[in-house]
Amino acid sequence: MLKRRSTEAGHRRKFLAVIDDTPECSRAVIYAARRAERTAGGLTMLYVIEPSGFQHWIGVENIMRAEAMDEAEATLARFADIARRHSSVEPELVIREGNRAEQITGLIAEDEDIAILVLAAGTDKDGPGPLVTAMAGRHVAHFPVPITIVPGTLTDDDIAAIA
Repeated sequence: MLKRRSTEAGHRRKFLAVIDDTPECSRAVIYAARRAERTAGGLTMLYVIEPSGFQHWIGVENIMRAEAMDEAEATLARFADIARRHSSVEPELVIREGNRAEQITGLIAEDEDIAILVLAAGTDKDGPGPLVTAMAGRHVAHFPVPITIVPGTLTDDDIAAIA
């Protein structure tokens, strides 16, 4: 694990937002973008392509991988536009393949400027959502950076008031 260097000369603190198709994801993006802007930091947005279980025919797997990459790029572009509407920060876009929790911790391990992971809690009765549950429950005791969990019920105005 790299030493965090976000406060040293030539570095800047980055907020990491994980992009997915949940309704609350925009809450994390807006919060992270506004915090990055207010603290002269950066915003990294990560989209993780989960591995497909279909590996019988290599041609089909390649088509599925290409489709997943197109979806990832489109989704990241949509959320980058949201970040730009709410701040002047130009987000860094990252796409990875694999287990989501492992890819998040891997990116944090590789990028010494990532200082805060920003997640949004789901609004369902079932709990905060699978990503929040996985990251907080599995890694919180030894996690290398703080985790900010944004309530999924916050409005844009609520986030502007606290970010």
